[in-house]
Amino acid sequence: MEWVLAILFGAAVLLLILSFIKSMKSSSNLEKQIDQLSYSLMDDVHQLEQKVRNLEIDAEITAQEAGVLPGSSKQRLLLRDVLDLHKRGYSFDSIAAKKQLPKNEIDRLLAPYIKAKDERSKVANDI
Repeated sequence: MEWVLAILFGAAVLLLILSFIKSMKSSSNLEKQIDQLSYSLMDDVHQLEQKVRNLEIDAEITAQEAGVLPGSSKQRLLLRDVLDLHKRGYSFDSIAAKKQLPKNEIDRLLAPYIKAKDERSKVANDI
């Protein structure tokens, strides 16, 4: 009788240890799946933010060019990139270096957008 109890107790301890190990493996699997899902969602969110930023810049360019014949798509892409860099806080010099253009060309491209922003702030402050 004592042997049977000792064997049953030993089997219970062994099963408890095996159960603990198996649950650790399944939880690590679950953690890996959650990490993979979060990376996928972060990538999707980043792509959506990029598309929204491009749409906002295109809308601003379109509003600025209203009534003017649209330029080439290359010029529009360059303007989008330059305007995006400016909105992210890059200086005119760094934008010119990044796009390999002279600084006065960057000044010319950004002039309508900077002037419009300054005029709006002056009107808001006058009221």
